[in-house]
Amino acid sequence: MLILFDLDGTLMRGKGLGRPAVEATIREIFELEVSLENHWFGGKTDWFSLIELLTPHGISGEAIAAKLPEYQASKVRHMEELIKTIPMWALPGALETVEALRERPHLTLGVLTGNVESTALFKLRAVGFDPDWFTVRVFGHEAINRNDLPPLALKRATALLDRIYAPEEVWIIGDTLHDIECAKINGLRVVAVTTGFQDRDELAAAKPDYLIDDLRELLEILP
Repeated sequence: MLILFDLDGTLMRGKGLGRPAVEATIREIFELEVSLENHWFGGKTDWFSLIELLTPHGISGEAIAAKLPEYQASKVRHMEELIKTIPMWALPGALETVEALRERPHLTLGVLTGNVESTALFKLRAVGFDPDWFTVRVFGHEAINRNDLPPLALKRATALLDRIYAPEEVWIIGDTLHDIECAKINGLRVVAVTTGFQDRDELAAAKPDYLIDDLRELLEILP
């Protein structure tokens, strides 16, 4: 089985590290002052958010795509500075759960996140996870729409592990409606956790396979 974890709100939380990092990065790379006060990031890819934020200012999708490598490098630099005063932490039971699942030889763990690669790896390390624990990794600079990340994860899993996973063997673990949607639209299983950024009733209405309040409940759900 392949278990693909979201990051923010699923494995970790922070006191608003992302917004000032994005503001500073947009200022540096695109030379724009953009207010993020009313922008909802939850479940979106970083690429999608950049399109939402920048195209109203006349920056084309092609220009955004071309600058994604620079954006990655800049954003992680700003996060490295900001985390000195804006903390992040692993959610209760997250490290314990991942460590326990790693002991199950029939499971392969992965990451499916809207974060670009540089900041995803930085966040994992910052709260105590080793990125190497997650064999299959897909990131928010690799697709505009989050729904396109699971097929990429499956293709990458096949290349890395020399095996093909049936849809019912793949689980997405996340905290937003976008996590549920990207699993369902690709025929995958999904566990929604209420530790993140979406209201519990909203998550329940989207009908994930399981809705949990603590990541440690995964240890009973996953065979």
